[in-house]
Amino acid sequence: MKTIKTILIDDEPLAIVEMKSMLAKNSDIQIIGEANSGTQAQILIEKEKPDLIFLDIQMPGMTGFELLEKLEHIPYVIFVTAYDQFAIKAFEVSALDYMLKPVNALRLDEAIQKFKKINETKEDKNNKLTIDKRIFIKDGDQCHFVALNEVYLIESVGNYARIYYQNKKPLLHKSLNYLEERLPESSFFRTDRQHIVNIHYIKNIYPYFNSTLQIELQSGEKIEVSQRQSVKFKDLMGI
Repeated sequence: MKTIKTILIDDEPLAIVEMKSMLAKNSDIQIIGEANSGTQAQILIEKEKPDLIFLDIQMPGMTGFELLEKLEHIPYVIFVTAYDQFAIKAFEVSALDYMLKPVNALRLDEAIQKFKKINETKEDKNNKLTIDKRIFIKDGDQCHFVALNEVYLIESVGNYARIYYQNKKPLLHKSLNYLEERLPESSFFRTDRQHIVNIHYIKNIYPYFNSTLQIELQSGEKIEVSQRQSVKFKDLMGI
């Protein structure tokens, strides 16, 4: 397996020292940087473009969640924190894993193995689907064979993605990051950390707060486009 470029982000220097020691047994993990604040981490991540980051949540000046909102390059994220109340929000932003301090060696190994399993399928993910393809979804006892050109919205639901087509909303056991890499860019656009829209189903585009946009789909759903993605969307649509 190729080297996993990794950055450690924590405002407690001793926590970084401990994590480096625990990761030392993994010869394929290369720690390419350390940061003690969100501001420092943002600069480092955009420069080095790591594959994986270990991220604390409660840091002075900028929380881990606020850092992710500012990033152009978004790596896989394993949260490492002393607080358990942020777990739901962590998975809402598609975190790979969430570990409590003090970090248990077995839990750390599980998180790393989860990343490696995802990374092993990256070659397949780089093969883009075409808009005429159909995908199979098994949602509980229900099975769906869905044409991509009928999908108008995809919404992140923890480690699943809710696929909106016709009048159905099945859950697919894939992350939004995975789907973004597989879907054709000519038809699907990532509006924020929670949604991907099919641009062929857009009914209206409205100016929104702080120079952002709001998209109205033909089905009636209104989706806010993040500030960063609003800039990209305007370039894409020539507006």
